Order: sequence, then C-alpha cells, then structure tokens
Amino acid sequence: MTWFAATDSEVARWVLQRGVAALFFVAFLSSLNQFPALVGEHGLLPSADYLAGFHRFRRPTLFRYGYSDRLFRWFCAIGLVVSALLVLGVPQMGPWWVPLVAFLALWGLYMSIVNVGQTFYGFGWEMLLLEAGFTVAFLGSDQVPPPRPILILLVWLVFRLEFGAGMIKIRGGAEWRDLTALYYHHETQPMPGPLSRQFHLLPKWMHRAEVVGNHVAQLVVPFFLFFPQPVGTIAAAVVVVTQLWLVLSGNFAWLNWSAIVLAFAAVGDSAVHWLLPVIPADLSSASWNIRTTAWPAAGDPVTWAWVIVVMAASVLLVVLSWQPARNLLSSHQLMNAAFNRWQLVNAYGAFGSVTKNRVEIIVEGTMDAVPASDADWREYRFRGKPGEPTRIPRQWAPYHLRLDWLMWFLPLRTVHEDWFYTFLMKLLRADPATLKLLREDPFHGERPQWVRVRNALYEFSTHAEFRETGNRWVVTPLRLLISPITLRDGD
Repeated sequence: MTWFAATDSEVARWVLQRGVAALFFVAFLSSLNQFPALVGEHGLLPSADYLAGFHRFRRPTLFRYGYSDRLFRWFCAIGLVVSALLVLGVPQMGPWWVPLVAFLALWGLYMSIVNVGQTFYGFGWEMLLLEAGFTVAFLGSDQVPPPRPILILLVWLVFRLEFGAGMIKIRGGAEWRDLTALYYHHETQPMPGPLSRQFHLLPKWMHRAEVVGNHVAQLVVPFFLFFPQPVGTIAAAVVVVTQLWLVLSGNFAWLNWSAIVLAFAAVGDSAVHWLLPVIPADLSSASWNIRTTAWPAAGDPVTWAWVIVVMAASVLLVVLSWQPARNLLSSHQLMNAAFNRWQLVNAYGAFGSVTKNRVEIIVEGTMDAVPASDADWREYRFRGKPGEPTRIPRQWAPYHLRLDWLMWFLPLRTVHEDWFYTFLMKLLRADPATLKLLREDPFHGERPQWVRVRNALYEFSTHAEFRETGNRWVVTPLRLLISPITLRDGD
C-alpha cells in the first residue's frame, strides 16, 4: 500500500481539510446574511420564480421541490455547524467515512444554494469551493494516512486554477503581453482594498515586474507542483506568496484564500518540519491530531473499503478531467466554466483583459416632490464599492459582498437589468432587507419620493492630490443613466 499512502502529507491534509471547511463557513455566513434579500422569497430575483421554470435535468438542488427562506436558513445553519466542527477537527477523529460524509454534506448544501443563486452566484470561486469540498472529502480521517491519488488530484486542481488563469491572460488583452496590465488593474478591479491605492501608485517598472512575476507564477511554477519533494513544496510556497500579494492588493472573496489552502496539497511534512521545527515531524502524535487506531493491515476489510472508495472517486475525477484539459489547450479557452451538472473538475481563469477606466454606478434619492436637477439628491452608500472620495476602501475578503460585485459589472454591460430595476423599486419602498445590504441609507428608513441613477469616473488620487485635498479618489461626474423614477412609474 506504499503507492496509496502519502505518509509525508499529514500537514497537507490538516491544512486542506480545515482550510476548505473554514472557507465553507465563510460562504454559508455570507449567504445567510445576503441570500434572502437577493434571491429569497421576496428578493431581487426570487428563487421561487426561478424554480418555477427549472428543468429537472438542470444542475441539482435540494430546493427543486420548493424554496422557502426558512428552509434556506436551516441549510445555512447546518452548513455553519458542520464546517465549524471540521475546522475544529472533530469529524477527523472518527472513522474515515465521517469527514467524508461531513464534506459531502457541505458540498450538497452549498451546491443547492449556488444552483438557485442565479447571477448573484455566478462567480468562479463558487464552483472552485464546490470542487475543492468534494475532492477534500476523500482525504479521510486521522485514522488513515492521506491518500496519494486525492492529493495528486488536488494538485491538478491548483494547476488548472493557476495555469488556466495564466493562459487566459496570454490569450486575452494585449496589456498582459506588453506588461502594462498592472498600470490599470489595482485601480479598476471590482472591489479595491485598503492598500490598492498604494499598489496603484507604485512606479511603472514595478507594475511591469508584477506582470512578469504573475506570468512566471501562473505559467511556469504550476508544473513544479507535481515534482518530488522538496521541489513541490517550493512551488507551493511560490503560489502562496503570489496569492498573498493579491490578498493585500484587493478583495476577491475567497478566490485567493482557496488557492493558498489548495497549494498545500503539494507540501511535504519533511519540508515543513525543516522550516518550522516547532511542528511535530509526525502530526499523528500531536495532541490535537491523534489517531485513535493504527492503520489497518493490508488484508483488513476496512483498508480495502477505504481504498475502493478513494479509487472510485479518483477514477471519476480523472474521467471528468478530459474536457478541462482540452480547454486549457484550446485557442477558444473558456473561463470559469463547468462541464457537468455537479460542478466537478471545472475550468478556471480571471481577468483575461483589464478594464482601463473605473466607472461607478451612483444611486441617489430625494424627498423633494419635484425631481429637478437642483433637488436634494442624496447618495446611497455601499459597503464595498467606492463611494465618498475620502473613504479608504475596506478589506472584506474572504467575505463576499455579492451586490457590490454585481454593481461593478453594470457599467461593463448595462444598467437595464431586471434585478437592478427591482433594486430601485425596493429603495423607493425602503425595503428593510434591501437596505441592510447597504452601508448607509441617506433617508434612515423613510421612503424617498424619487430615485435616479448616474455614473462617474473614479481615479486614485496622486500623492500630491491627496496632500492637497485629502481625497483618495478623484471623482468626475459623467451622465444620467436612469432618469428619476417613482413608485407610480414602477407599479
């Protein structure tokens, strides 16, 4: 069984199981706080309406036979409890099938949410978390050694995530090939963080170096993840460092944290123990990770039951890898695409082209009876998207602000989307659930008479501009996108 047991990967399993469980906890918490207002019974895109036209052969969901906000909250509560127990390592102390069942429960519950979440759940990190949760489920408990086939498949997942993103960039906008992409990205990314302005103001030669480093990290380093130790650990360390750079420079929900956690699939215990001697060389002897029984002998039926389950899952994932592998080599490479209804072995990638200008959607309301241009228009403030010129962007990742992310996409597509008009109507009604998604309601729960939508160009201020004005953003109003509307217009 030496081919099966990865005895040098106890640290990897410890981090993978607890890290992925922690990300599930964040995902369920994010959903619990936002899903009902976005796609709940009375949301912007009600799930019941979506399910009414839901074909039974579409992606699976436990809500297929009926949705209610109460049932959804029960799903989230179960997900939070199970993921918390996995973070604490409780299921891992039992037989091999206990963490398997726990992770598959998280996968099934969260997939049920994602598959009715519509546009608010149309992000690549949703399918990444689902694939990671399903694969990590087969790492077993502390009573069995980490299975090598699953660790290799997790490295394959990191490879697709990193190499896929690198190829999307090379095949995408010219700014990635001429090394100018980072002249714009820190300023125009969907949700800047507290340090994004400082990154944007770095010298241009450093921006070019960032792009070169990105290409090396995504197009070269992933191949070394498959190499024997210590090369695999060194490659994983490069992935972790580059992902931490992205964590510092922006807010991308749990995308970067997922890559960091999954990179540990290539990490060997010996390398970790050499770097951090305080960590026990054999985690199975540590007080917080005790195997209650020894690994059974090769002829033990428990051994073969475990091996058969792991190998069956491995064969399934290998078979499903054919289309994603072809996609990586295709000149028409798909980005963030699922090839099966279970969202397993997907295609990943992001920012094939970089937006050159940051245009923000601004939503305003007024209590005035006549919505003239000189009326008292007050702006609704969002939690994550830029607003006041003086405000420092906040750090939200790995938490995901779904409404704010969709607001970033509107200028790139159109403001005339159904969910956005419903959002405006709910502002006119001062809907409490909708207002809780915002940072500031300028009318403090009162109904405005009118709302309107305009846009503005947002640019990071230079050091000189900041010293003069105290503003972190230079805001240039552009035009009115949606003329003032009132409930009489919407009803």
